[in-house]
Amino acid sequence: MAEAHSLMLYNTLTRRKEEFVPLDAQNVRMYVCGPTVYDYAHIGNARPVVVFDVLFRLLRQMYGEKHVTYVRNITDVDDKINARAAEEGISIRELTERTAKQFHEDIKALGVLPPTIEPRATEHIEEMKALIEELIASGHAYVAEGHVLFDVPSMPDYGKLSNRSLDEMAAGARVEVAPYKKDPMDFVLWKPSKPGEPSWPSPGGIAEPGRPGWHIECSAMAGKHLGDVFDIHGGGIDLVFPHHENEIAQSRCAHGTDVMARYWLHNGFLQVEGEKMSKSLGNFITIHDLLKEWPGDVVRFNMLRTHYRQPIDWTRKGLEESKATLDRWGEISDRVGGALTKHALPDIGVIEALKDDLNTPLAITRLHELAKECRSNADGAAETWLASAAFLGFDVARWHSPVQSAELVEVTDPDLAHRVKSLVAQRGAARKSKDFKEADRIRDELAATGIVLKDTKDPATGEIVTTWELAR
Repeated sequence: MAEAHSLMLYNTLTRRKEEFVPLDAQNVRMYVCGPTVYDYAHIGNARPVVVFDVLFRLLRQMYGEKHVTYVRNITDVDDKINARAAEEGISIRELTERTAKQFHEDIKALGVLPPTIEPRATEHIEEMKALIEELIASGHAYVAEGHVLFDVPSMPDYGKLSNRSLDEMAAGARVEVAPYKKDPMDFVLWKPSKPGEPSWPSPGGIAEPGRPGWHIECSAMAGKHLGDVFDIHGGGIDLVFPHHENEIAQSRCAHGTDVMARYWLHNGFLQVEGEKMSKSLGNFITIHDLLKEWPGDVVRFNMLRTHYRQPIDWTRKGLEESKATLDRWGEISDRVGGALTKHALPDIGVIEALKDDLNTPLAITRLHELAKECRSNADGAAETWLASAAFLGFDVARWHSPVQSAELVEVTDPDLAHRVKSLVAQRGAARKSKDFKEADRIRDELAATGIVLKDTKDPATGEIVTTWELAR
């Protein structure tokens, strides 16, 4: 067996790859910024969710499931939420409950494990207010025109995470210009609510009734569930400044600590077909819409083909390549009779690849090698291969044929054959018109009567061809 190595992670705070040593191996703690629930999450939102799911799995493998605490929050109070609820004419609670449910359903399809704790911002208002009071008492925050603001110049090493001076940040930042600020870089901890918006009494009653700023939410939730100092804080590279920089400022100044988290990890940007994703360009892709056309494993595989710190170009070609790989792996799994047992262990090569700063491309290369061993009928290769794929978050049970335990029989009833062909044609028309809800309904109707559909792409024309059989 190859020598086991330490977990190495690239720390944005120090700008180098470092050996990960937890504060307490009996309670390894990680916080990742979660969604603001006002709409379907887009594919860029999915990247940190998938990336840190892999890290969560690895930490549990190394330290034991009971010894890892993973906190991923939900932001359910925000300007975008208020605006969308007003636009739809529904309550804020109704909107956030609906969109949080959508988010959970979508990421579950991507093979993402639930975090240990999923705190909501609105359930931690008192913790936010207490943190703000600490900052005021220590001279790091002040009240102005009903607002409470963080006094950025009061923290000499503000900007350490993004490695920029105050002047550099002020020059490149889109900061709110307000006459009540002592310094342009000062940011809001508490702000008055407008009529109809969520509102709470201000910290200590020293300002207008209102609601917290975005940055203080994560500081309060991380502090409550993980402590003043914890191991890992993660998120997208776009959060380094100002969100994570401001989290650090709030937490350190309130608690009097040298750091908030000891390791800061950030995934790279995601673009679509070589361009920045935006609604104006028509290339804005939600996870929900993506899953109508592609299985969750394909989306996850396509995400993990690129190292998490590198930018990723999300393309249709990439998705087609990912699906082709998983289709081939499914065929191998069927041929070798691959069945994952609860005692199967992932390959050490896959684990070692992930321990090198989550090198998922290398881990996938090792999966290809294991698949090759399966083809040559190497002893134990299939079980190890499937366990390794499952460890990476793939739903290997779906790699088998849809009716792996049923016998497929020839259809001799002409009326049944005619009905099925008609429904298959209707489903094909629905897919072409992008009415995926109707297409799924027809598929489910056929499945309920024992009809199994299989979609394959014609290599000559690129068209989707649907075949069907009856499972007895």
